[in-house]
Order: sequence, then structure tokens, then C-alpha cells
Amino acid sequence: MEEFIILNESYLPEVESIYKRAFGKEPWNDDWSDSAQLSEYIKEVAGGHNSLNYGLLIDGRLVAAALGSIRHWWEGTNYNLGELCVDPVYQGQGIGTRFMQLIEDDVRAKGLSGIFLQTDSDKPSYNFYTKNGFGELGKHVSFYKSVKK
Repeated sequence: MEEFIILNESYLPEVESIYKRAFGKEPWNDDWSDSAQLSEYIKEVAGGHNSLNYGLLIDGRLVAAALGSIRHWWEGTNYNLGELCVDPVYQGQGIGTRFMQLIEDDVRAKGLSGIFLQTDSDKPSYNFYTKNGFGELGKHVSFYKSVKK
């Protein structure tokens, strides 16, 4: 049985587990061996001002999570999706697309204008989001500067 839920803090350990499994393998190969670092990251993404976190349960088990927040902008109020992950056991079965549709339906019901997210153009997530109707913001650029010595 499938159940779409708003996640609360009690689900964060399960989100961490799914996230680590989903992004610790190809093509991301993220090294989340520091469990304290992972825990803090998930809490930061999930717990900000106006946070809005979704989950998909199948037979009572969390199989997908979306962490984000409602953000106000001059063009309207959006759902800013910080992280989305599907348990690797359930990937490739349409679960992610179904989950994204449920998120869109809830965001629409809340009267929000849209969903904003960032992803890498060289990862499967890029194709997932374009397949699900997301378009690139042509002039939007992300910047980063390392300050490590």
C-alpha cells in the first residue's frame, strides 16, 4: 500500500539511510562515511524556516524522501526542493515519477507557484527532471569558491 506523507523529524534517520544508499553509488559516489556529517546535512536541508518535507511509504516503509522549503520570491511563492532521493531498491520502477507527481499535486493545492531545484547536468537526475516537465533556467548559474588551504 502506498502512502504520501509530510515527513516529521522522526523519519530523519530513515531519510539519512536512503540518502546514503542512493548517493553513495554510481554515478555520484558521495562519501557519507561520516555519519555525524550526514545527519547534520539532512537536518539542515529538512529543518530550515518554512521547511516542507515529503515522504512516500510503501507497505509502511519509507522508500522516497523530498526535503525542501517554501520560499517567497517576487515572482511568487515556490517549493524549493533541496534533495530528493528514492531507495535504490525501488529505483527504475516509476516510483520517483509517481512521488514527484504527488509533490506537484500538494504544492499546487497549497497555492504555490512552482518548484525550484538544482541538479547536475551530467547525472541521471537531469534526465529524470526533464522527463517530469522541468525546464532549465537559461540564465541561472550556480557559483562556488573553495576556501580550503
